[in-house]
Amino acid sequence: MDEVRVVVAHSERATLRVGDMFLKVDADQARIEVEVEAMSLAPVPTPQVLWYNPPVLAIAALPGTTLGRLGGPSTGSPRAWAAAGAAIRKLHEAPLPPRPGRAGRSTVALAAELDEECEWLVTNGVLPADLVTRNRQVAEAALRPWTPAFTHGDLQIAHVFLDGDEVTGIIDWSEAGQGDALYDLATFTLGHEEHLDDVIAGYGTDIDLDVIHAWWSLRSLLAVRWLIEHGFDPFAPGCEVDVLRARM
Repeated sequence: MDEVRVVVAHSERATLRVGDMFLKVDADQARIEVEVEAMSLAPVPTPQVLWYNPPVLAIAALPGTTLGRLGGPSTGSPRAWAAAGAAIRKLHEAPLPPRPGRAGRSTVALAAELDEECEWLVTNGVLPADLVTRNRQVAEAALRPWTPAFTHGDLQIAHVFLDGDEVTGIIDWSEAGQGDALYDLATFTLGHEEHLDDVIAGYGTDIDLDVIHAWWSLRSLLAVRWLIEHGFDPFAPGCEVDVLRARM
C-alpha cells in the first residue's frame, strides 16, 4: 500500500482507495445494506465484498477501466458500449429485488420534486427561466407508467468497468431496487449522447428515445442544487447544465 486516495467525499458519504481495496463510509447505514443486498442479487459482475462493519463497507478493486465520466472524454469502442448495454439488459431482466430503488420513485413524487427544483432554480437566478421551462417540458415524457425492472439507480459510466469489450464489474449499488429501466439507460448515456445508439444496440430492444431525453432533462434539473450544495460544479463543460442546454 503506497497511499490512501480520496475517490469522492461529501457530507453524506466518502469513498477511499487503500491499495486494491475501496472503503465506503456512509452516514446512512440503510444505503450500505441496500448495496450489499443488491450486489448479492445482481446477475452481472460486481465487486467482491471483503468485509462490512457499519458504517464502513470494504470491497475489492475491479479489473479494467471505465468508459469515462460525466464532463470528461469517453473511451471504448462501439463494441464496448454495446457490451455495457447488454449487461444492463441482463440486469433489467433479472428477478425483482425486494424494494423500490432510486429509479422507482412514483411519478407523483417526481413531478412535485421537479416543480420545486425548477422554481428554486429560477427564483434564485441559478438558471435562465427559458432553459428551465423547456427542460421541464421535455422531462414530462418520463412521468408515465412503466413496468418495474431490477435497476441500478445510479448507473453513471464511471460505475461500469470493462476490460476491452468485456464488462468486468459494476459498482455503487446503494440506489438499487425496483425501478424504470429507461432511467438506468439515460443515466448511463447522460452527457455522452453520441454513444446512445451503441448502448441500445447492445441492449437489444426498441427504446423510446423521447423518454431517454426526458430522463436526461429530469435528472439534470433535479441534480443542480444538490451538486452546488455538496461542492460539485454542474456548470463544468459537458456536465448537467450543458445537458440541459442541449435540449434547447
